[in-house]
Amino acid sequence: MAPKKTGLPREVVRWLQSLDLSFYPKNVPRDFSNGYLVAEILSRYYTQDFLVQSYDRGASLSAKQWNWSQIERSLQKQNLHLMKKLIDGSIHCKPGAAELLVQEVYTLLTTRSIRDVRGPASDFTDRQYQELLPTLARSTASRAIKNNLRITEIMAEPDISTNQRRAEVILHRHLGHKAEDRVLNPGKSPGGGGANIPLSAAMSALLHPETLR
Repeated sequence: MAPKKTGLPREVVRWLQSLDLSFYPKNVPRDFSNGYLVAEILSRYYTQDFLVQSYDRGASLSAKQWNWSQIERSLQKQNLHLMKKLIDGSIHCKPGAAELLVQEVYTLLTTRSIRDVRGPASDFTDRQYQELLPTLARSTASRAIKNNLRITEIMAEPDISTNQRRAEVILHRHLGHKAEDRVLNPGKSPGGGGANIPLSAAMSALLHPETLR
C-alpha cells in the first residue's frame, strides 16, 4: 500500500506502483534527489539506454550530478528532455521540485495528461509552509535564507557574488512577505524577526548553521 502523503496525484502513485521499482519512494524529495529512481523508471521504457547498474545510489552532491548528467545525455538520444529547473530543484531538495519532476516524467513516458498537477509555485520556496505557521513562529531573515538556499547549491556554484545575489533575492522576498503580513494583520506582531540583519551575517548563518541553534 502506498504512503498516503506523497504529494503526487493518484494516477502517478498507481503508475509508480506498477513499475516494480527496487524500492517505493516514501519521501519523494529525498528518494528522487540523486536521480537513481528516475533512471530506474526510464529503464522500464528504454532498456538499452538506461542501465541502472551504471548509476550511483549515493546521496553526495557529486553522485547526484553524475547521475543526472547521465540521465540528460541519454534522454537527448531519444530527443527527450526534462526541465533543468526541476532537475536542479530536485538535486537540492527544494520544496515541491521533485513532485513536479516525477509528474513531468510520468507525462513524458506515458503521454497522458494529469488532471490535477500538484506542486507549489515554481520558485520552490518554503512560502506555503510558512503561511501555515502562526505569525510569531515564522522564519527570521537568516532562517529564511538557510531554508531557501541549500548548502548543496553553494557547493555546486561556489561563486561568492552569485550566492550573495541569491541570498539578496531571498531576503528581499522575506521582507516583502513580512510587509504583506503587516497589511493583512494590522496590530499584530509580524514575527520572524531579524528584518535588519546584515546580508553578510545571514550568509554566515547559512555557512555556519550552528549559529542558528
